[in-house]
Amino acid sequence: MEKLNNNTSEKEPKSKEKFNVLLIGIIFDPSKRKILVIKKEGDPELGPKFSWGFPGTELNHGDDLDKKLKSRIKEKTGLTVKNLGAVFSKVYPERKDYMAIYFLCEAVSGTLKPWKFYKELKWEKPDELEKLFTTSFHTRLKEYLLNLK
Repeated sequence: MEKLNNNTSEKEPKSKEKFNVLLIGIIFDPSKRKILVIKKEGDPELGPKFSWGFPGTELNHGDDLDKKLKSRIKEKTGLTVKNLGAVFSKVYPERKDYMAIYFLCEAVSGTLKPWKFYKELKWEKPDELEKLFTTSFHTRLKEYLLNLK
């Protein structure tokens, strides 16, 4: 749907560029008080700067958000999770065509098994996460995660 310009009754043109929405799972193990992080290498979409991050997936038109998030986390980590809700969102300064929505998820069952494109999975304390990340780590997300410890 095109929106009206506030100054005139002219319509603003729709952008022809693709805008991607990522669903990111912050998987928390309440018994360990740790968060799961993934190491991924060689992904041309993410570029050479990406090393550690949270598991996620792209949301496509028509996808059920909750089902997509849970099924892709299961596929990529071996864990079944409970989605506790969205906790943060941002557009990446490195990739302005990507918006990520971060969901807090609780690990409820399963055994860690890295997806074929993940080099490593590991549990980290919330206050140890920032040093692993080579991409932007938003201050509000950091504050939220530190409150999980």
